[in-house]
Amino acid sequence: MRFKDYTWPHNPEIYAVEYRRQIAAHKIPLGGWYLQDLGRTYRIFRGEGTFAGERAYEEFQTLAEVFDQTGPGLLVHPVWRTVSAYFVTLELMEEPLPDYVRYRFSFWEDSTASGGLVEVPVEGEPEGGTDPEIPAGGWGAVHTVRKGETLWGIAWRYGVALTALIAANPQIKNPNLIYPGDQVRIP
Repeated sequence: MRFKDYTWPHNPEIYAVEYRRQIAAHKIPLGGWYLQDLGRTYRIFRGEGTFAGERAYEEFQTLAEVFDQTGPGLLVHPVWRTVSAYFVTLELMEEPLPDYVRYRFSFWEDSTASGGLVEVPVEGEPEGGTDPEIPAGGWGAVHTVRKGETLWGIAWRYGVALTALIAANPQIKNPNLIYPGDQVRIP
């Protein structure tokens, strides 16, 4: 396994990948709940391992120096795919012995490396998001909310700022709570 310029002398004994999904629960007056799927979020890569031998504590110190570096790096595992990730936790599990160190770590996937929230405009691409069928705003355009949509997604689709979309729709009291069939005015 490798992260940035550090290569583990041997792979950790335990390695787990946690897939996550963001769900919003909205209380419905007089009983019940409405669950809204907000989509997949970052994956968490966790593991536990040991360093053994004369240089065990020195090896842990080297790993701790990599942890102290800022910013994301390339996480390479021989079985799982390679991802850009942040080194989030490094924990010494017990009193280190001169020739034995047990540790635990976690990495969080960096989705911006694969196109998450960063958009680079392309010359010749129509204004207003990724769907060429949608005009870039203009007062009077109205969008009917479908199941699973969010205001952020609608703003991105029409190529308008989320704050402008919220300002154009004073009837929406809670921007995090929209329902299928709601009418959203596009500025």
